[in-house]
Amino acid sequence: MDSKDALVVFEGAEIRRTWHEDQWHFSVVDIVRVLTDSPKPRQYWGKIKDREFQQLELSPIWVQLKLPSADGKNYNTDCANTESMFRIIQSIPSKKAEPFKRWLAKVGYERVQEIEDPELAQKRMKEIYKQKGYSDEWIEKRVRGIAIRDELTDEWNKRGIETKIEFSILTAEISKAAFGLTPSEYKTFKGLKQQNLRDHMNDLELIFNMLGEASTTKIARNKDALGFDENKYAAKEGSTVAGVARKELEKRSGEKVVTQENYLNEPETKKRLESKKK
Repeated sequence: MDSKDALVVFEGAEIRRTWHEDQWHFSVVDIVRVLTDSPKPRQYWGKIKDREFQQLELSPIWVQLKLPSADGKNYNTDCANTESMFRIIQSIPSKKAEPFKRWLAKVGYERVQEIEDPELAQKRMKEIYKQKGYSDEWIEKRVRGIAIRDELTDEWNKRGIETKIEFSILTAEISKAAFGLTPSEYKTFKGLKQQNLRDHMNDLELIFNMLGEASTTKIARNKDALGFDENKYAAKEGSTVAGVARKELEKRSGEKVVTQENYLNEPETKKRLESKKK
């Protein structure tokens, strides 16, 4: 939920989607899995493609876009926009087809509404987190953290940071200086795999993460950092502010800020109540 790439859910099943050419494109394989309950949706989709290729009907209406896979890496995946997905669904015999079409029209249109009224996106985001078991207190911090992250990445874009690897390296610099761990090390420490690390941070972790990224933005602007090297220096400087503050709090409180706590098996609201009882 930190970018325009996102998961949406239909009857408990996750469907990958990505924002491309000003509209949502959905993973065709994920939708085939939902509609057919096939254990091999990729092969099922392959047969449909072979059949429709011969008819020269469906071949032009999907594109290959990068989507995350179970191993956490991004791979080229057949995707189609809402209009094209309606045509593909017609080729798949399924009792779920009609309710799925209604659902697809709704989630496809939601993005248009969000562009016209950005507050709707925040409201929907908050509702999704509530449904997942997060408290209002945590959600407010998470939403604020997303805004701070977006401001930082926009600043990087203006200052010549272009590739995904550059963004990843700078993000790792901030995390390492603020928490003593890179994002991948942090996820391993928390027992996470492809899950979003920030969705498993507690209040203090979110706060120090925001401090590191907000400080980096401030320093990059004030020093007019241009290009990768200068922005890498600004990232180290900014995140050191968060790192020093974290260590000072740990010294005075006697507790570590970085924890192995995650919300894989127990929702955040329940853990919050348990911690208040201690």
